[in-house]
Amino acid sequence: MNRILIKELKENELSKISGFVTKIRDTKYMVFLILKDRTGEIQVSFEKSGHEELIQEVLKSTIGSVVSITGKMVLSEYVKNGGKEFIPETFKIESLAAASPIEDGAEIDTRLDYRWLDLRSDKNTLIFRIQSALVKAMREYLYNNGFIEIHTPKLIGAASESGADVFEIKYFDRNAYLAQSPQFYKQMAMAAGFDRIFEVGPVFRAEKSFTNRHSTEFTCFDLEFSYIDSYEDVMEMEENLIKYAFKSIEPEFGEIIKNVFGSSITVPDKPFPRVKLKDLYEEIEKRYGYKVSEEEKVDLTSEAEKLGCKYAMEEFGSEFIFVTDYEPDKRAFYHMRDENGKPLGYDLLWRGVEITTGAQREHRYEILKRQAEEKGLGEDVKFYLEFFKYGCPPHGGFGLGVDRITMLLLGLPSLKETEFLFRGPNRLEP
Repeated sequence: MNRILIKELKENELSKISGFVTKIRDTKYMVFLILKDRTGEIQVSFEKSGHEELIQEVLKSTIGSVVSITGKMVLSEYVKNGGKEFIPETFKIESLAAASPIEDGAEIDTRLDYRWLDLRSDKNTLIFRIQSALVKAMREYLYNNGFIEIHTPKLIGAASESGADVFEIKYFDRNAYLAQSPQFYKQMAMAAGFDRIFEVGPVFRAEKSFTNRHSTEFTCFDLEFSYIDSYEDVMEMEENLIKYAFKSIEPEFGEIIKNVFGSSITVPDKPFPRVKLKDLYEEIEKRYGYKVSEEEKVDLTSEAEKLGCKYAMEEFGSEFIFVTDYEPDKRAFYHMRDENGKPLGYDLLWRGVEITTGAQREHRYEILKRQAEEKGLGEDVKFYLEFFKYGCPPHGGFGLGVDRITMLLLGLPSLKETEFLFRGPNRLEP
C-alpha cells in the first residue's frame, strides 16, 4: 500500500500513513500517539482491549521514532487536531529513535550540533518553506522575463572579486580557489550572447567575521543581463524582482509570518529611493548626530546602514534604499566608471542591512584591462579579460544573498537560523 500524506487523508478510507512520533500517551484503556509528516499532525488512537500484541509494539516506540500505520481516518468532535483521528489496523516501527540530546530552549550553537533534529520543529520547517517559495518566485519572475538559469564552476583558477578573502585549495599540481561569486562566468555568458542569465548557488568567503549576517558559505541569487543603458536599469530590475517575489508569497505566508515570527511582508508599491553615499552621511549626521571620520565615509559602516534605512522610511516611506557613488577603491575592478571615475554601481539596503551590491560592468577590453592592472590583478584575471576581446554587449547585474534576505524577512537574529547548515570560521560540521 502506498503512503498517503496526512493532509490528503479521506474519511473511512483504508490508508497508510508514515512519519515521526511527536507524542505518546498511555492511559488505562487507550494509547494515543501523535504522528507528524510534512503536511501536519494527526492523533492515532489505539484501543488496548483485544489488541495486546499491537499495543506492545506501539509502546516500544519513542519520541522521534519513524513509524508506518495503516488504518482509517474518522471525524471526532473530541479530538483537537482538526477533529480528525486515525483508527489503526497495523503498526510498524521503521526506525527507533534515541532520546533527543537537544533540550527545550537550547542555544543556537548547541542546536546546530544536531541540526537535523533542530530542523524537525514546525517553526524551522516553515523557515525553509518560505525561503523556497521566495526563491521560486524570483526564478519565476526571471523566467517570465527572458532569463535562463545556468550553473557555473565553483572551482576556479583566480580570485573572482578583489577585496575579499578566498579559500585556496590544492588542485592536483596547482592551486585553485573556491568561487566568491559566479561573477566572471556570468559575464562570460554575456560575451557568449546569452543576454539574460541567472544562477542560484553557493559562494565562499574566507572572512573571519563573527557577525549575525556573515558566513563562510552561503547561497546567492545572481543575475546578469545585456544591452543596458545605465546602472539604473539594473536597479529597476532588482526593484521589480523584489516586488514580484514579495507580492507572490504574501497571500500564502503573510499572516503566518506575522503570527509565527512577529514580522511582516511589506510589498513595495513605488520605486526605491536613491541617494549618494556622501549625501547619506550628511543626512544621518544632520538627523541623528551620527559622525564618522572622513576615512570611514568611503564605505557604509554597519551603523550607517541602519540609520540609512531609518532615513529612507522617515523621508520616503520606503523600507529599501539604493546607495550610489562609491569610490573606485571600494568597488570591484569590473565596475564601469563615469567620466569622473565614479563606479556606476550601488548597494541596496533593507531593514538596516546591505543585501545587494550591483553595477553596470565595464565591457570594453582596454578599459577593463587597465582597471584590473590598477588593482594589481592583471595577470591573475588574464583568462577573464579574454572574454571581452571578441565583442561584448553593455551589461550589468547583482547578487542577492538568499539566507540574508530570509533572515531579514522573518526578523530572525542570525544567518544560523536561515542556512540549512551554517558555515563559519569555527563551524565545519555537521
